[in-house]
Amino acid sequence: MKRCNYNTFKVCLQKAFALLGLVAALLPVACTDQVQFGGAFLEKAPGGTVTADTVFSNAEYTREFLANAYAYQYYNLPCKSSNGSPQCLNYWKGMPDALGDTHHLFYSSSKVFTDYYNGSLTSSPDDKNNGGVYPYLNEHIWETVRNCWLLIENVDRVPNMPGSEKECIKDEARCLMAYTYFIAFRFYGGLPIIRKTFTGSEEEYTNGRESARNTVDFMLELLETVIANNNLPWKYIGAEAYSKTGHWTMAGAMALKCQVLLFAASPLFNDNLPYYSGQYTMENDACTWFGSYDASLWTDLRLACKDFFDTLSQNGGYHLMQPAGHTQEDYRYAYRYSYLFQDSPEIIHSVRVSTSTSGNNYQWFNLRNNERMSYCPTEEYIEMFPWADGTPFDWEADSLAGRLDTMFVAGDSLPDYQLLQNRRYTRDPRLYETAAVNGALQTINWGDGRTSGQPYENWVGGTTAGTQPATNTGIYATGYKNLKYIAGDAYDKQYPQWSPLLLSDMYLTYAEAIIQDGGSLAEAIGYIDAVRARVGLGGLAECNPTKNLTGNREALLEELLRERACELGLQGARYFDLIRYKRAADFEKPLHGLRIYWLKKDSDGNWQRNEEQWYNKYYDTRSVRDNPDHPMYYEPSHFEFERFEITTGSRVWWNKGFDTKWYLQPFPITEVNKGYGLVQNPGW
Repeated sequence: MKRCNYNTFKVCLQKAFALLGLVAALLPVACTDQVQFGGAFLEKAPGGTVTADTVFSNAEYTREFLANAYAYQYYNLPCKSSNGSPQCLNYWKGMPDALGDTHHLFYSSSKVFTDYYNGSLTSSPDDKNNGGVYPYLNEHIWETVRNCWLLIENVDRVPNMPGSEKECIKDEARCLMAYTYFIAFRFYGGLPIIRKTFTGSEEEYTNGRESARNTVDFMLELLETVIANNNLPWKYIGAEAYSKTGHWTMAGAMALKCQVLLFAASPLFNDNLPYYSGQYTMENDACTWFGSYDASLWTDLRLACKDFFDTLSQNGGYHLMQPAGHTQEDYRYAYRYSYLFQDSPEIIHSVRVSTSTSGNNYQWFNLRNNERMSYCPTEEYIEMFPWADGTPFDWEADSLAGRLDTMFVAGDSLPDYQLLQNRRYTRDPRLYETAAVNGALQTINWGDGRTSGQPYENWVGGTTAGTQPATNTGIYATGYKNLKYIAGDAYDKQYPQWSPLLLSDMYLTYAEAIIQDGGSLAEAIGYIDAVRARVGLGGLAECNPTKNLTGNREALLEELLRERACELGLQGARYFDLIRYKRAADFEKPLHGLRIYWLKKDSDGNWQRNEEQWYNKYYDTRSVRDNPDHPMYYEPSHFEFERFEITTGSRVWWNKGFDTKWYLQPFPITEVNKGYGLVQNPGW
């Protein structure tokens, strides 16, 4: 490894070496009740200068330092307008999900739109040291690592703190460090490995960028140490379940180990050929390639998943949400509860940027009707969701069968009722929690998931979508609006949290490990079916009889990846699934929206397009409601459908092909040029 003067590297880590800046940072606390650190904390510190001696001289100071370390965890619901760190909170960047095939971002001032869609992203950071959607310099990567080592190295000297708590803090710090490395690893590959704190006075620094394999091994080392120590609780229960929400647990450590192995075992790094060959190749591919295919990584993943589920069987505490009944809305509520509610039995680890229950402090929700949050689901994504019984949606076949009018809802037009009666949701319940679709009712009851009120009118000219599908702009630019992590208005004044580790993901991860490790496909299907069953879908094999899923590994893998997209929308899963499987062809496919046209009969009895509102214009209007024979009396239920190619923010990949250098992000050229061993990723 190349040696270099430490002072060249400390610029990248300069905030990490200033303990005062770390402790006094006025960032929201991610996992516990709001902590007044900053000035309030400084007033308590003798001499007004916060040092390591100050922080670790008092148990409460140490706990608050840990709380602030949690504040830098990756939280990918952009809810801030700031060039401060971490940038994953900044809606001027945009979510990685908008780079895959499930969502398209129409906010033209975002990095996703300006730098990714037109292919202009470079390794040169802007004047605020910002890069892409996960800028290396502005995500507090190395500050977090240093905070964690400070805790590990110093917590033993804290007075009046139980020894068991000290050991827990050390292991929480190891989990925090592993999580920080994992997020960065998915974007960049091999990273510098830091194994202790630095004071800033060392003469030299010898840890340049290390290989992808060494980076994986380091993350696994941290997590396996935690697992072996067995200091952390499996799950916080009782009163601690509230006060410790967001703290790392043994379940979290074991689940994160599985996620690290899942990414490592996948073809991006684990293949017989590196992912990139072309201009600006690396002299040494080890930072982004393991050098050959290693089947044992899939075995390691399968065994890690088995350990997780064996331990879960012994300890309990987590389980898939079971619906209260067998209605579509029961299934919807079970799904929403699974990832959104603070006390969900499916959330293994969560991250919060605020504990405030005020909607005004949670801009992801407040901006739900703002173009800055126009993460519009694509038609490709919507068609991934099966029918309510679990059979696949097939546009061509279902069109010939005359089923498109009921591809979202069905109902009866009954005398004396303007709205559809006996309204039935005809597709996978997860669809209605993911996207606002034509005919679904807008109001969602937070307590039981029942829907009521005004239906979405997504047709061109309709009350909700207006002209946006026709112009391919706005929050309905694709004919659909995002609902994930919004849940209609139900999330207003609720605790906002990001759930990076979910039990359903573990079920699907275990299924993938079994498939890839040569195990029983029937066993793998069982884990997938468990996830499908809690939303009322039939068995995967039974619903796809022509695909031979019990005998065809590739076909089953495709179904698994589709299932992951439906289950884990806006969780980053689909984008990174395409990355880790090197699915260039999926990035190259143009994406589509859906234009819906309301059809009404003219005076001659012919169906004609009608581009106007119904609910705001005709519903409960005296001249209409008192006349059931009025042609506009009943809620529209017959439409014409037109799939169209997205043109706003047309991605360069659709026209010029996908350059595989995009599988990983570029390091800032300013850091690479310092010469301490931060080798640039290939192609950049």
